[in-house]
Amino acid sequence: MKLLKVTKVRNIKLNNRIFRSALWMNMADKEGHITPQLYKVYKDLSKGGAGMIITGYSMVDPNDRANPGMMGIYNDSFIDEHKKLVDIVHSNDTPIAIQLAYGGSQTNHPDFEDASLWGPSAIKNRATGITPKEMTNDNIRHVVKMFTNASVRAQKAGYDAVELHAAHGYLLSQFLTPYCNRREDEYGGNIENRSRIIVEVITSIRKAVGSAFAIMIKMNHDDFMDEGEGLTLADAIEVAKIFENAGADLLEISGANESSGKGISPARTKIHKPELQSYFLEPTQQIASAVSIPVMLMGGNRNFARLQDILNQTDIKYFSMARPLLSEPDLVNKWKKNPEYKPLCVSCNGCYREGEVGCVVQEKLMAKKHPSRV
Repeated sequence: MKLLKVTKVRNIKLNNRIFRSALWMNMADKEGHITPQLYKVYKDLSKGGAGMIITGYSMVDPNDRANPGMMGIYNDSFIDEHKKLVDIVHSNDTPIAIQLAYGGSQTNHPDFEDASLWGPSAIKNRATGITPKEMTNDNIRHVVKMFTNASVRAQKAGYDAVELHAAHGYLLSQFLTPYCNRREDEYGGNIENRSRIIVEVITSIRKAVGSAFAIMIKMNHDDFMDEGEGLTLADAIEVAKIFENAGADLLEISGANESSGKGISPARTKIHKPELQSYFLEPTQQIASAVSIPVMLMGGNRNFARLQDILNQTDIKYFSMARPLLSEPDLVNKWKKNPEYKPLCVSCNGCYREGEVGCVVQEKLMAKKHPSRV
């Protein structure tokens, strides 16, 4: 198999096996509407050669916002602007998926410091200090409906797929995490029960959008929490099987619960050597070998030759990147010309500064080339 070969997921033609992973750009307006800056971000990405783009997470409910500046698709007024975004990307022969998220108690949005958010159980979030309201079954049905309605809007806007964010400690991820989920009903306890809300979201979306539209899931392989508190790899393997049976088309495997209180992020620094990169490889391979739907490796993918070797030596079929494509949206095109090209991204995690998102390395290079612009 070749990294740059054309493949298909559901009915989506992919020009290669490299995805742009979802990345919060902090560029939407207060209500989540798409700005000119965001249109430019995705236009540049669509020209850069990635096999598929996954947008930064978008809110499906105006009463739940994981971060300021995130896109919205929570009512029909968003359809036309998302259609414009999709058309820009499609004009460069690149497919695009929208990532959908519910934040729950994991929010950095200033409007939600009053703990007016939902969670599987009323357990204080170690990172944000928010104690959510334990969800009733009606609340759960509301969340399922919000994800479904957002997916229908995405389909109307022309997106090729949706990706459900069930990783990193956001609401769907919290249901999978024993520390957050102390429920004693059908949504708590064993791993089948803890994954039930996500299965209901998948099933509801599939019923609403039909068989041609792709549904992808971003999930953790491990929460990296203390024993008994977090999702484990053994659980994640079972969850992957459950999602496959529910109708998911692709699984993107990550790791770390950002609300664990341990300060662990899925993004690592100082991974300059190829052997330190692609750092979720082993657990992702275990999940990939347990399911028949395609599995995507994320986390420190930086080296073309290493990714090609992983493709040929494991069951992993796809690879996603965020930070390197923030630095160089055209990185895949550069690899097409020269597979030995070394990306500029040094994994410094300096992408996020107060009020803006961008690549520190690129900015320093631009300052050297064009000192009059700074």
